[in-house]
Amino acid sequence: MPNLEAKNDRRQIFGWMMYDWANSAYYTTVIGVLIAPYLTGLAQSYVGENGVVFDLGPIGAITAKSLTSATTVIGVLIQACLMIFLSAIADYSNLKKTFMMVLCYIGVVAGCLMFFVTGDNYLFGCLLLIVTNVCIGTSLVFYNAFLSDITTEDQRDNVSAKGYALGYIGGSLMLILNLLLLNFHETLGITQGMAVRVCLFGAAIWWGGFAIITFITLKNNGVAKQRPANKNFVSIAFGEIGQTLREFIKLKHTLLFLIAYLFYNDGIQTVIYQASVFVEQELFIAKGLPANPIFLVMLFLETQICAFFGSLFWERVSRKIGTKPTILLSLVWWAGVVIYAYGFLTEASQAWYLGAAIGFVIGGTQSLSRSLYSQMIPHGRESSFFSFYEISEKGTSWMGLLTFSIIVASTGSYRQAILTLIVFFVVGGLILLFTNTERAIHEAGNRTSEEATNVA
Repeated sequence: MPNLEAKNDRRQIFGWMMYDWANSAYYTTVIGVLIAPYLTGLAQSYVGENGVVFDLGPIGAITAKSLTSATTVIGVLIQACLMIFLSAIADYSNLKKTFMMVLCYIGVVAGCLMFFVTGDNYLFGCLLLIVTNVCIGTSLVFYNAFLSDITTEDQRDNVSAKGYALGYIGGSLMLILNLLLLNFHETLGITQGMAVRVCLFGAAIWWGGFAIITFITLKNNGVAKQRPANKNFVSIAFGEIGQTLREFIKLKHTLLFLIAYLFYNDGIQTVIYQASVFVEQELFIAKGLPANPIFLVMLFLETQICAFFGSLFWERVSRKIGTKPTILLSLVWWAGVVIYAYGFLTEASQAWYLGAAIGFVIGGTQSLSRSLYSQMIPHGRESSFFSFYEISEKGTSWMGLLTFSIIVASTGSYRQAILTLIVFFVVGGLILLFTNTERAIHEAGNRTSEEATNVA
């Protein structure tokens, strides 16, 4: 049984939330804003606007426009295997914090090395993007798993939402620093490309530096299991994976929620990943205008600010109507976002409306999904269950990105690709609609937020 006395400790909750502050700034600057347009621009300068980077024969080709989305898909496949394997070991050995720390700093090193990506070595940049994506995504498996360790059920929505909100503040501050550097790069005597690379390097240092607070304050509250004398961690990991899959079969409504989340969060992550390159290509490059990284940074700064208020707003809505109905309402909002991007976004000035709409809804959907899922999994199995959850979390979507990549490569149109994402929100929403989340929580041996509040 969980140790209730170790939960809701303010120091540990603060340390846990600081990892959101640390990694969100990196994620926003590198993954969300700069790296996709930067690598796409380098590739286009060598192979043309939609030139072929890799010819895959009868199955198509990876073009300059689809390069970063295809790179992410490769990283996801690697990440999925690593997540499941390491999380199984972590649940058995109580190594969540250790794995999280190691992955964090491997990702930080890869992020720092992006400073050296220039000219024709954009494929080296793609390799670093794979490494840093794998590391940040896999570290978040263990980060999310700690939510059940440090909070009771009645505090999950609140702490999860505040974690995201703190992350948006950190991301906003980093974007302000990026904006200043990009805007005054000539005054400093450096090129715009150099300014972008300094921003990438600075974001990696931010991630690694503030993560130290997390690793100092956060504790492993679980108890390691006794390893059988005739088994090593590899055999144990495969055994734990098999056990998790069997548990999913028993916890049918937890599995249904995970499938729903896989769909609608794939749509969300694809929007996040491709928003910057979509705006740059459709509103600037396609019109013969030069790339404008300053505009992109300002746009994402607006998104971060709106996301801070949005994450707190949707958490309050969930108190009134419940977590599941609130998530469903947010998915209707997301469908409106992609329709607007496809049919109405024609001028740079209109991108501000799009950025505000994305920012206001993103934090609520993700924070409430994380807290709801944490109540649907058995105690002591957090890492293993969150590994499957994290496969479609930050930067790890694969269906949406693969679909986006294929459509862009075949049609050359980002608009056609963005519209198809509505399918992910509709399918995910329908599956969630027919998922009995209260039953899922009880079958996992946990209490709903309302029940936990009454006990408190």
